[in-house]
Amino acid sequence: MSQQAILSANKPQTSESTIYKILFIIGLCHLLNDAIQAVVPAMFPILAKSMGLSFTQLGIIAFSLNMVSSVMQPMVGFFTDKKPMPYALPVGLSFTLVGILVLGFASSFGMIVLSVLFIGLGSAVFHPEGSRVAYMAAGKRRGLAQSIYQVGGNTGQALAPVITALILVPLGQIGASWFTIIAALAVILLIYIANWYNQRLITSPNLSKKKKVGVEKKIGLSKEVKNTLALILLLIFARTWYTSGITNFYTFYAIKEYALSIKESQVFLFAFLVSGAIGTFFGGPLADRFGKKNIISFSMLATVPFSILIPYVPPTIAFIFLILSGFILMTSFSVTVVYAQELVPGKIGTMSGLTVGLAFGMGAIGSVGLGYIADWIGLQSMITWLGVLPLLGLIAFLLPSDHKVWEWNQIK
Repeated sequence: MSQQAILSANKPQTSESTIYKILFIIGLCHLLNDAIQAVVPAMFPILAKSMGLSFTQLGIIAFSLNMVSSVMQPMVGFFTDKKPMPYALPVGLSFTLVGILVLGFASSFGMIVLSVLFIGLGSAVFHPEGSRVAYMAAGKRRGLAQSIYQVGGNTGQALAPVITALILVPLGQIGASWFTIIAALAVILLIYIANWYNQRLITSPNLSKKKKVGVEKKIGLSKEVKNTLALILLLIFARTWYTSGITNFYTFYAIKEYALSIKESQVFLFAFLVSGAIGTFFGGPLADRFGKKNIISFSMLATVPFSILIPYVPPTIAFIFLILSGFILMTSFSVTVVYAQELVPGKIGTMSGLTVGLAFGMGAIGSVGLGYIADWIGLQSMITWLGVLPLLGLIAFLLPSDHKVWEWNQIK
């Protein structure tokens, strides 16, 4: 009787209660990690001016940063699904620390590429295990938990314009080295998270056992699940190419078309990214209430009118449209992660690595492709055609409903 009471008391802590303290700390670490990553695209105007880099070369830098993360994230997630690695979190941020330090003092294009490879590697290690921590601390509120975790990352990315205006413009490239302090803070916080994570594995060994069983049991995915994953990845492709185009190249467009300074152009980008971070936060709770498929469909298609009109309106209206498109489009960011995790239960790290990692990868390919297109047909034409990408959101209507996904899991 006493043992049963103990088990009942422990159950809400391990499987039902939402542990907000852990969620907020891992969200803060996500913010710090992605703020460091945001330094790279934030430096593009500085590097283009000081080193005479072309749009294609800037795209290669972004490709180097994001592709490493894209390729490695699903691999890290797959491996840690079998063998959770709590202390991979601070180790990953240590790679990022080295990368940002080298970036601040890099004197050639090759050194810049090498430095962002380290930053990308650190991100690849951090994201799958960070998402797993959010999942473990979520209790029953998975959408909210994933939103808290993801909004940290998107807020970090939104800091890029502020980083440019306040640090990189006055200090130049060497200003990037100051972010080693942020990396060190993140490492300290992640040591705390890793200790909590490790303790959870010790006190609840069934957590790791379930993951192992789940991976082995779900290795053979059904045709329906594979098709649905393909649709999700296509939607991520459309969303990420659009955000990559705005993030990496819209400041150049605003400087040219509206005769803005570098600092002034960063305000437009900051508005887009901050509204996207806010949209990311609201996406999870909205999906918990209205359904994941509905929010994914809405986020893509409701963005279309604004994304198409942005190149044709005056700067004030463009600023407003950037805010609206950023908010609406990014409501689906955390939702696609949770949708994939529930589509293939037992592979939390793998699905997180695939969806978030693929977002980095698609952004990498998009950066090179869009940079080449901008050099080929002109920046204005590239930005104009960019606005059509959210139309691929029509694919979302082909996704199975949340209830259908639940039924598939019950059959299995």
